[in-house]
Amino acid sequence: MFKKILIANRGEIACRVIKTAHNMGIKTVAVYSDADRDALHVKMADEAIHIGPPAAAESYIVIDKILAAVKQSGAQAVHPGYGFLSERAEFAEALDKIGVAFIGPPTGAIQSMGDKITSKKLAIDAGVSTVPGHMSLIENADEAIKISGEIGYPVMIKASAGGGGKGMRIAWNDEDAREGFQSSKNEAAASFGDDRIFIEKFVTQPRHIEIQVLGDKHGNVVYLGERECSIQRRNQKVIEEAPSPFLDEATRKAMGEQAVALSKAVDYCSAGTVEFIVDGDRNFYFLEMNTRLQVEHPVTELITGIDLVEQMIRVASGEKLKFQQDDIKLDGWAMESRLYAEDPYRNFLPSIGRLSRYQPPNEGERWDGTIVRNDTGVYEGGEISMFYDPMIAKLCTWGKDRASAIEAMEQALDKFELEGIGHNLPFLSAVMGHVRFRSGNITTAFIEEEYPDGFFGVEHPKEDILKIAAVASVLNMISKLRGTRISGVLANRKHKIGKEWVVQIGGEQFPVKLRTRNEGAEVEFADGSKLDTQTSWRPGQSLVRAIVDGQAIAIKIQPNDAGFQVRYRGADIKVSIFTKRAAELAALMPEKIPPDTSNLLLCPMPGLVISIAVKEGDEVQEGQALATVEAMKMENILRAEKKAVVSKINAKAGDSLAVDDIIMEFE
Repeated sequence: MFKKILIANRGEIACRVIKTAHNMGIKTVAVYSDADRDALHVKMADEAIHIGPPAAAESYIVIDKILAAVKQSGAQAVHPGYGFLSERAEFAEALDKIGVAFIGPPTGAIQSMGDKITSKKLAIDAGVSTVPGHMSLIENADEAIKISGEIGYPVMIKASAGGGGKGMRIAWNDEDAREGFQSSKNEAAASFGDDRIFIEKFVTQPRHIEIQVLGDKHGNVVYLGERECSIQRRNQKVIEEAPSPFLDEATRKAMGEQAVALSKAVDYCSAGTVEFIVDGDRNFYFLEMNTRLQVEHPVTELITGIDLVEQMIRVASGEKLKFQQDDIKLDGWAMESRLYAEDPYRNFLPSIGRLSRYQPPNEGERWDGTIVRNDTGVYEGGEISMFYDPMIAKLCTWGKDRASAIEAMEQALDKFELEGIGHNLPFLSAVMGHVRFRSGNITTAFIEEEYPDGFFGVEHPKEDILKIAAVASVLNMISKLRGTRISGVLANRKHKIGKEWVVQIGGEQFPVKLRTRNEGAEVEFADGSKLDTQTSWRPGQSLVRAIVDGQAIAIKIQPNDAGFQVRYRGADIKVSIFTKRAAELAALMPEKIPPDTSNLLLCPMPGLVISIAVKEGDEVQEGQALATVEAMKMENILRAEKKAVVSKINAKAGDSLAVDDIIMEFE
């Protein structure tokens, strides 16, 4: 077994590998860029080596720099994580030349499966069902349009060397094909250093289901069940689960056996994933094979009890698998929510900045036999930069069945405290509570169909609003008591805290009366209904754990001038608490009207201007591309919202912009 391994990656996956290596008694070496000097993976490793500037193209994916770090550290093996160099055959070959093990598959498998065109041909030869498409490289946009028409719209334009949603576009017509071809080509070149593009038929109403495989160097290959990854946005997975709520045993077995057949065809060893698109009749089609550890591997670990990173290390050291296919049993259900640094209220645009608060729920915390796991690469006070993927953490839960795993995830999301940047916690909570998701009736179009105009928060039923009002009124009482005790006002017993208040949520007011009890109060509403509300909350705490009429509730709060900003299960709610007279006056206050920015194109996220598609004096039409901004390795095309004339352009290609910087103005 290896004594020391180097992790050629960063963030949560580097931390994940370090944990298992330490559990195995193996010393670890981290590498880091200027931007990651204080990163969590650097702190966790036994030693760390600096490899260059922040941009991955100048640090994490420069093979010579990683090799130099390997030699300097004396590491005997390298785990590449995912992304970066994980599927670069030349990297594995370079390690082999210096006598260092690559904790991954052989170079032949990486080359064969890493190229999507070659992998499709090999899959066909291995008897694996595949999606119809054009398997040859496409030279230009005109050829892309011609081929798309022949296949029949809609089509998927994909980078041959792609992965992680990069270099992928869906085209529904010729204009989409032309635009998508160029954007996919640009993203592929920037992310993978390989701009080759191919096109295949886009299967409508699809589910994205993948099979986890694991093989050793002695010809043994098994599959570890499937993962459903259909909840996606912009081809990027958001929520995954294992097993799939859609597959039956026969389909699972057929998909698993085809995944193993393909793996054996390329002499695969180590952990890998064979991805399929499955239609409504459970017909499945091979998409690609990822010759690396997948982001969503924790859900497979939770239902099988197998540590995939440990197995990868053991396989790389020459050990045989200690189990066979019949030994693999799927136990319970697991959910994974990807926590991203992005603002769901601004069309999920990337967000950067310092984590002023980062307090995830305790790992291993249990509710009725469920388990919580959080894979992360950040810490409170750390920064999210614009140079890397926006994923902050992977929050996972396990339960005896799907319903209990979902309920555990809802509670874990409730308790996840995160402040300082935009993040998608509200959206993740909204999906978990969505009736369609809970039914299992999902496709890769779920987000597009259920949130066609974007995400604006969840509208909770009156029952939940009353609970929030009750909790807020008790918090207000506790805050008032705290303030008077600190100031000494109650010392002379001439000042009393009022028992009657008006709680305002949205445009609705709820008069309440409070009868104090130990660590809480009975809250009575105007209609005579009552909610017994207990909490040990103290002023200054941002997470409130309360019991309302015997039911546990967790909400996140921030004090504001008149009450609290409350976040609860996909809703961001302003709660104001007034005396009766103040409530009467508040109702008379005019509504603040936001400034008119309809004649401006504002930069929606911190990023780099790639191109400006128009010039001053141009008349633009609704939907026309105006500019392209790159942020966190993704290109974002900004379009005109209406017909207008460009009067002034304030930015140019190469400019770095902040949120709401003015790119151009219109007459």
